[in-house]
Amino acid sequence: MKTVLHFILNPAFFSVVLLCLLCVRKVNVLLAIIISTIVAGLLSGMDINNIMNVFISGMGGNSETALSYILLGAFAATMAHSGFTDVISNKIAKIVFGKKSLLLIILCFIAMASQNIIPIHIAFIPIIIPPLLKVMNDMKLDRRAVACVLAFGLKMPYIAIPIGFGLIFQNLIADNMIQNGIGILRADIWKFNVILGIGMFVGLLTAILISYRKPRIYKEKNIINNNIQDVKFKLSHWFIIFAAAATFVVQLITKSLPLGALVGLGIIFSCRVIPQEKMDKMMNEGIYLMGYVAFVMLVAAGFASVLKETDSIQTLVNMVINYLPQNIILTSLILLILGLFITIGIGTSFGTIPIIAVLFIPICVKMGFNPAQIAILISAAAALGDAGSPASDTTLGPTSGLNADGQHNHIFDTCIPTFLHFNIALILFALIGIFIFC
Repeated sequence: MKTVLHFILNPAFFSVVLLCLLCVRKVNVLLAIIISTIVAGLLSGMDINNIMNVFISGMGGNSETALSYILLGAFAATMAHSGFTDVISNKIAKIVFGKKSLLLIILCFIAMASQNIIPIHIAFIPIIIPPLLKVMNDMKLDRRAVACVLAFGLKMPYIAIPIGFGLIFQNLIADNMIQNGIGILRADIWKFNVILGIGMFVGLLTAILISYRKPRIYKEKNIINNNIQDVKFKLSHWFIIFAAAATFVVQLITKSLPLGALVGLGIIFSCRVIPQEKMDKMMNEGIYLMGYVAFVMLVAAGFASVLKETDSIQTLVNMVINYLPQNIILTSLILLILGLFITIGIGTSFGTIPIIAVLFIPICVKMGFNPAQIAILISAAAALGDAGSPASDTTLGPTSGLNADGQHNHIFDTCIPTFLHFNIALILFALIGIFIFC
């Protein structure tokens, strides 16, 4: 009984459960993270001043990500003002008229392209999705299915495809494994992670073909930019494509997404796609589009720093170690569930890789895991934080577009559907992968 009480009152476990409960009770995500952070610190014995100091200093952990979102938001705003997104939305609306499946497929490929081909991440969603809401309403398309499609497109590519964000994610996995004494080639990570990508695809099919297949009726409301205009393709739109390609190439070479976005914006303004006098307006719109998501990511990094300071994650792992069975599959299941608790509160798969690696690798080595199994376990455990987490860009992004008319709830229409369909699939197929590589 005493052990159970210690487990429940563990600052990491208790604060993550509290975060989820607050979000389900419709407390603002930003406030929920801050409250959970303070509770975690107090439970560990930290004084309030120390909690806030660690929290604020830790927010810098996601500063590059936040800067990327702001710059990519500005990039997306310039695309919208140039008429480029109107062209895309108009083409999509004409092609998919009355065809739900085709619309979902197109949105899936656009989301995937935002991770690997034109790495603007979630910045495309508040630009592309709102104009298509009327089309979705006419087809009575359940937006929960769209949320799952967008989450799949944002998440699966970095897990299984070694390009763009996928290259960054998989290099992080390899680097942290090497730093913790596991020899592995960076080029091999995607080969092991393919099984996770297959699992996510199965989860996606379950969502769109079974769970959210039935029609759902939404009210017709006035939405900004909901009238898709018939805009012709212009020379300026070619400059947009060139800028997007340059963003991709620079990001790929320098491994810096903010630098890539900066180069893309430089090309757009240099080529007069957007007049220079509108530069301030574009930056302001970029902050408007992506500022909230960027700030949530900053606050999530502060939350992670407080959890590290409390040593509660290490304590949580030590509690679990004593009860691990002498079986690789069962041990993997327990570690994946533990990883889910660690990452869902922090909400970023990239940011939790170092934490997961340090905690899990000694256990895996002791249990006799090989490098392939460890790579799958760390990748899956880290990725579990994106799908379903209230503080994840993978859930915040889809909500930012689908809730443009106030009819899509962040928790019940994005977080819970993506949690159920992708986290269960990731855990199941991670176990299959670990079994295959025995």
